Amino acid sequence: MQLISRLPALVAAIVLACAPAVTMLVASPAALAQAPATEPAKPAEAAPAAAPKAPPPVATTEKEVVENPYGIEAMWKTGDFVTKGTFIILIIMSMGSWYIMFVKVYEQMKLFKQAKEVQSKFWSAGSVQEGVGNLKEGSPFRYIAESGIKSTTHHEGKLLEQIDLNTWVTMSIQRAVDNVSSRLQDGLAFLATVGSTSPFVGLFGTVWGIYHALTAIGIAGQASIDKVAGPVGEALIMTAIGLAVAVPAVLGYNWLVRRNKVALEYLRTFSADLHLVLVSGNAKRAAAAAVASR
Repeated sequence: MQLISRLPALVAAIVLACAPAVTMLVASPAALAQAPATEPAKPAEAAPAAAPKAPPPVATTEKEVVENPYGIEAMWKTGDFVTKGTFIILIIMSMGSWYIMFVKVYEQMKLFKQAKEVQSKFWSAGSVQEGVGNLKEGSPFRYIAESGIKSTTHHEGKLLEQIDLNTWVTMSIQRAVDNVSSRLQDGLAFLATVGSTSPFVGLFGTVWGIYHALTAIGIAGQASIDKVAGPVGEALIMTAIGLAVAVPAVLGYNWLVRRNKVALEYLRTFSADLHLVLVSGNAKRAAAAAVASR
């Protein structure tokens, strides 16, 4: 295309460069006819040097930017408060979903890392107290271990003494596991809500856009494409945004629930082993105290 666009300029330059030579060729027969016959012919003078060819002009192609009258920007400029409100709600839903997914994935990765550290730092310790000291502050495994230790040392009170130590330790550790499990579930309800409601929010925007299209047809008195293209485009955009918000939320919810199940298996396994260690340790101490009392 650039060669074709430069072709007229190139032809013009060639014509201008060859014009003096053509003039000399045309003028030379007339000059020879006017000269006397007896006069010897003079050697032809050298043709003047051709003028240097001017470089062909560079064709500048400027891209014409055509503004889309039916895009998201046009929808925001021409939409009413209902359209803008629906769009803002969908954006907030999407931002909240992605924020929760990133935060939950980070928390789960940290928990999986701490589960590996339990094997090397807690169970290799000489005592439960020493193992608890080896775990990081804020670790769910440390919280469960501290709850279990506290249940063995604070089993006093007339009402609590009616519960045997084994049951009391089991209940304390189970409560700690339930608290951690509840903490892992934080934010998943929002993902489930977004995944189930955002398509209907987008559908509301779709219905509102179709309403605008019907209104434009009624005002114009004819169903021309230029009258309904804007509202129909607005309706389709709302549908697409609603689906774009819902699909990641549903996929993220299912994936995080599956990872939570794996994390809970680590916690339950740790709590069961801890329960056996605490109960057996207390049983040994009680037997030793009974032998010493004799």
